[in-house]
Amino acid sequence: MSDIAMPSAFLGHGSPMNAVETNRWTESWQTFGLDSPKPRAILVISAHWYINATAVTAMPSPRTIHDFYGFPDELFAVQYPASGDPDLAQEIAEVLAPHSVELDRDSWGIDHGAWSVLVHVRPEADVPVIQLSIDASKPLADHFALGVALEPLRALGIMIIGSGNVVHNLGRIDWSSPDGGYDSTRRFDERAREIMTSDPASIGQLLDHPDWSAAVPTPEHFLPLAYIAGIAAAAGTTAQTLIEGYAFGSLSMTSYVVNR
Repeated sequence: MSDIAMPSAFLGHGSPMNAVETNRWTESWQTFGLDSPKPRAILVISAHWYINATAVTAMPSPRTIHDFYGFPDELFAVQYPASGDPDLAQEIAEVLAPHSVELDRDSWGIDHGAWSVLVHVRPEADVPVIQLSIDASKPLADHFALGVALEPLRALGIMIIGSGNVVHNLGRIDWSSPDGGYDSTRRFDERAREIMTSDPASIGQLLDHPDWSAAVPTPEHFLPLAYIAGIAAAAGTTAQTLIEGYAFGSLSMTSYVVNR
């Protein structure tokens, strides 16, 4: 066990096209990767593995999943050939006990919520990648508690990344405003930032925010933030803003890092 905790981050991943583009979001993810020590492995909690169970990928060679449609061929050609680590998957399941964790040996892999950021954070794909599913049947408090339970993995060299968006409402997308944010988007994102940078343990307060329904019409993109809040709270620290901003009115691209 190391005295130095591996950094953790919540990355606002936005469009899958960020995987093949260079912009201020992708540059911030690249900077995070360059500023971080080489991890033993990376554990990703992605908005796009949202099932009615808590599971970890436990295959030696996870496939790159192109879980989208309507995008250019260059995006479907992207591969992220990181290995898996079945032994570490078992270790993670044991760390999360008494929570019931399934070992997924063949059904999933590395989805675009993971690889669209990892191609910038760790373009070498030279460390194992494991994904942890988001259990759709559990409330926010349970996801926060899982983040708390995961925190000791940082001292074992595991980088933990939550990939989603603090505000994610595709039903309100305004394609004419690529850098814009609605007032409701900004209000919710700003309150989330206040919490993450001062008292991550109070993330549950966002459930009562007046803009919750507009910001989080479905919870899968928001919930990865709860894991990183739990990690920060368990470490007795707060998150720092990696980058902030908006896209298409109803997306927050804000990202956070937990360094201590």
